[in-house]
Order: sequence, then structure tokens, then C-alpha cells
Amino acid sequence: MLLKSLKLLNFRQFKGKQEISFATDEVKNVTVIMGENGSGKTTLAQAFSWCLYGDTDFDDKSMINKVVAGQMLPDNESKVRVDLSLNHSGTDYTITREQVYKKDFTGKIKAMNATFNISYKKDGQQEFLKPLEVEPRMKQILPKELSKYFFFDGERIGNMSKEIKKGKSQDFAQAVRGLLGLNAFLAALEHLKPTSKYGVIGSYNESYDSSSDSNIARHSKEIDEAQEKLDKINARLKEIDNEIQIARERCEELSTKIQKNADGEKLQKQKDKLLKQRESTKQARVSAIGSMMKHFNSNAHAYFAKSMIKGALESLSEADKLDKGIPDMHARTIEFLINRRLCVCGNKIEFGNDAHKELIKALEFLPPQSIGMSIGHFVKESELRSKTSDSLFENISEQYSIIREYENKIVELTNDIKTIEDQLVGMESVSRLQQDLMRYERVIRACEDEKNDLNRQIGAITTKKERAETERAELTLRDEKNRKIEIYKAYAQYMYDELSTIYKRNEAETREKLQITINEIFKSIYEGGMSLTIDEKYNIQVTVNDFEGYYTDVETSTAQSISVIFAFISGIIKMARENSNSIDAGTKMLESEPYPLVMDAPLSAFDKRRIKTVCDALPNIAEQVIIFIKDTDGEIAEENMGEKVGKRYLFDKKNEFETYLMVR
Repeated sequence: MLLKSLKLLNFRQFKGKQEISFATDEVKNVTVIMGENGSGKTTLAQAFSWCLYGDTDFDDKSMINKVVAGQMLPDNESKVRVDLSLNHSGTDYTITREQVYKKDFTGKIKAMNATFNISYKKDGQQEFLKPLEVEPRMKQILPKELSKYFFFDGERIGNMSKEIKKGKSQDFAQAVRGLLGLNAFLAALEHLKPTSKYGVIGSYNESYDSSSDSNIARHSKEIDEAQEKLDKINARLKEIDNEIQIARERCEELSTKIQKNADGEKLQKQKDKLLKQRESTKQARVSAIGSMMKHFNSNAHAYFAKSMIKGALESLSEADKLDKGIPDMHARTIEFLINRRLCVCGNKIEFGNDAHKELIKALEFLPPQSIGMSIGHFVKESELRSKTSDSLFENISEQYSIIREYENKIVELTNDIKTIEDQLVGMESVSRLQQDLMRYERVIRACEDEKNDLNRQIGAITTKKERAETERAELTLRDEKNRKIEIYKAYAQYMYDELSTIYKRNEAETREKLQITINEIFKSIYEGGMSLTIDEKYNIQVTVNDFEGYYTDVETSTAQSISVIFAFISGIIKMARENSNSIDAGTKMLESEPYPLVMDAPLSAFDKRRIKTVCDALPNIAEQVIIFIKDTDGEIAEENMGEKVGKRYLFDKKNEFETYLMVR
């Protein structure tokens, strides 16, 4: 298959009509399209996928150019269209996908009807495939499940290498066989397939004449019913195999995670313990602060007043009014005696005499006229309070020291918790992972039990079917017409058996040749004592070549993984190209089509040494190479495959919504 041109209309940032033609020369078979990151390389690469299959990797599924969409008036329509012109098996095709967008009166752009057409040239005239023929023809040209191996980007290449190492569906293996030229065998086998109603043998089964014996019809019905059951069982067995494969892959992933997170549960328990310790320490700290504040509030005023109390007491000690009062004597008592004019001692109290003078003098030191007694009480109270505040500093210091210890402990526990949390980042709950693992293991056991039961049913149904076929064969031999049908069936069965044998031999030889081809390419790209093996489902394993007795499947590094996928793709392309060019009679039934390589940023994942190796290998292996490459890698590509470059283009980015293709 050769890609001839790609036409775009308002596809993403490619506004208006734009076209690019690709190099198709046998020698200069490389097309290089250069541009800075964000200029449109990935968009142009995705245009192939959208045109062929209606899919892209964009999160925004709207394909219409933003400028065009913004200029649309309410109730107006605009189209997005991609036309891919190519040659496949000597026929020129144009594959067209068109999407209509309409703006409603709220300003929202809605995707309307989409069309997908394939036209081809026949006798110089353009013909269109019927709608029901379009999808089958697209699968014939390039199956979707294999398209990503010929239209891919450097970022996904690592995942692709993992995929081809895992179990693939029968559809994948069938598609690879088709690309390797085994389609003619497969078509012939399908045409003769004994278990198909629509095959040659099936048509003979439907043509028996039961008029000579009604038992022929009964046996035919039993055979058809048995075959329908077998078909359903075989279809279910394929589903079960796929379910088991998926469950086993999931079990492997979970087992790896459980092993990786084995310490997670232990760390979580340790973290929970530390959290409890920190919480109890915080509570103790709060209690200690409360106790300290209570003691402080009760004694702080006396403590801070000690110096003032001391000064006051010193001043009062020098005063002559201290302790001159009569204890428990009040001024009212003196006034009573003066008014009575008789002292308690019996002496008369008269104004001006000595007794009167002494009593008047005493009033100066008795309450309420004198503060002498109050001062005395104040002195006693001050001395008492001063003594009780003597230990305040020591008590507060001791309590504060305890609080600081709590705070330091909290900081220490917090740091320990943070350390554990850092270790737990990315870890999952082992218990949850274990539950998932057990669930998938139950799925596997249930599937295997069902599979065993279905296989037992196959034995019983097959026995019943074979018995009915034997009895029907005996009956048909009695009739001339039916006897001829039996003979024709026998010839068809013989052809099917012989063709199956030839196919198995050719398929095994083709697979072995593919393995040799892939290893040759792999070793030229990646140097190191490793080789690739391919099983019956075309899964690839990377093995170490007898390193001190070590020969087994190994995990691959990024560089190895990239080399594996390049070798796989290149090997298929090389063999398809060789089959296409071969005139050997022994390969006449190995009909295949060489495919181009369309790569978005393929060199970014390689080191400089391997870039040169890849650039040397790909143009010689592939019939056509189309590379979307960033400016910084463009010079390297030009340097290593400049003689092979037939077309050069640049992305001219005007803004985020407009990019134009320019010929270099």
C-alpha cells in the first residue's frame, strides 16, 4: 500500500483546504514533515486515524477548526473532511470521511450526520463502493487492530511493545497472518470449512434428497442441531479463554502490587499507633497548660507585686502609727465613755482633764478615724501572700518544662508520621488488593470449570453428530443422487484436509521466517545478547541468549521495548514486501501487501546511536516512510536519511488555531 496524498478541510487547526502529497519513489521513499511542538504534527498524524476509522486520541472529539466554528452564524453548517488517496493491490482508492457541524441558536456547535465513502478507479472511471461494502473493504485494506502498528507515535511505542508481548486475540493473529500473505489459504479454508453452513461441504449437506428415506432428513436435522451447539460452545470457549487471559494478567498485576506494597499494611499499623500517641500527647499538653495557667492566675498578682509589697512594708515599718491602736477597740467605745463621763476604771471624764485628753488622743489610732489597725491587717496579709508566691517561678518553670517535653514529643511523632506517609505514597491497601486478587482467581476457577464442562459436552455432542453422519451416509449410499453428493463431499473434505496440512506447514514456515527476520532487525537496532521468539498467536518474548546457562523471558528496558516494536513492525513490512515481489511458484498463495510507516515523533525515544541505525534501516525495509518530526530532531533525520527523502514540508503555525503546510 502506498499513500499518495492527504487532503484536509477545516480539520482541527488546519483551516480551510490544505493538501500534502507523499513521496512514492522507490529510492526517495521518505516524506519528512517538520515543526515545533504544538504546531500540528500529532493532529496531522491523527487525521489518518480519523479518516480511516473515525477515531482519534484527542480528548476534544470535535474536529472542526475553532476559527471556522467561531465565525459560523446560528443555524449555519460547516464541514470537516479528510480525503486519503492510496494504492492498494494495484488499485487506486480515495477514502473520504466527512462530518457536518451545525451551530444552534444558543451558539453551541453540534455534530450532525457523518459520511464514510471509498471510491476507486476502474477502467479510468471513478466508482463508489456500496455502503455495505465500505467497512469490509476497509478491513481488507488495513485492519483497525493492526493500524496502530503502521500509524503510531513515539509516546505510545513503549505500550505497544508491552502489548505484543501479551496474549493477543485470535483476530490479531488472523490479521498478522493476512499481512504475511496467508489470506489466500485462509479464504480457501473458510470456503471449504466443513462446519460452516455456507461453505462447500455445508451446501452439500443441505442438498441431500430425503424423499427416498425420511430418516435422512431426521439425521440431517440432528447433525445441524449438533453443529449449532458445537459452534455456540466453541464461541463460548473463545470468550472463556479471553476472560481467563484477562483475569490472569490482572492477577499478575495484583500479585506484583501486593509484593510491592507488602510493607504498606505494616507501615499503616505503625502510623495508626503513632497517631494515637500524638493525640494522647496533645491531650496531656493541653492538661498541663491548663494546670499551669490556673496556678499562674492564682498566684501571679502576688508574685509580681512582691517588690511593691516589700517597699510598702518597709515604709510602714518606719511609720509611728503602726500597732498604737487598742486591739478590738472602736472609736464608738471611746465616744460612749466620753458621753457617759465615766471611764471603765471609775475615773470621771470631764472636758479638759487628763482622762479626756488621753481618750481624744486614742481616737486618732482607732477606726474609723485611724488606719493604723487597717495597716496592721494589711501588713499581715501582705506578708502571708508574699510567702505563698515564693514558689511560683519554680512551679511555673517545672510545668513549662513538662509542656515543652510534650511539644517536642508531638513534633517528633509528627515527623515520624510524615516519614511513614512518604513511604505510603503510591502504595495501595494490601487487604483490598488481596480481595481483588481472590476475586480474579475465583473468576479463573469458574471459567476453567465451565471450560471443562463445555469440553465434556463437546465430546458427547461430537459423538452423537458422528453417529448421525455415519447413519446418514449409509442411507444416502442407497440412492444414486445422494451417493453422488457423498462422493462430492468426500472430494471437498479431502481438499480441505490437504489444504489445512499445507496451510499449517506454510504458516509455521512463515512464522519461523518472521522470527528470523525480526531478530535480524532487532540485533541491528539493539546490540546486546538478546533474541525474540514468536509463539502461535504471534506474541513476542524477549530472551537472554544463554548467559551462563540463563535462557528465559526477561523484562525489557525502554530502549529494548522500542527496539522490539520497531523490529516487529519492520519484520512484517519486510516480509510483506518480499512476498509481493516474489515470483517463486512456491509462494504463489502467499499474497501480501507492503505497508507504509507513518510515525509521529518516532526518534524522540532513541539515543543518537540508535537514531542513526533506525534511520538507515527503515527506508530500506519499508516501501514508504512518513515522519512527523520536531525541529530539533529534523536535522538528525536529514543527516541520516537525507538521500532517501523525497518530500519535505514545514508546519507554519500562525496561532493556536491555525497551522498551514508549507513545502520546503
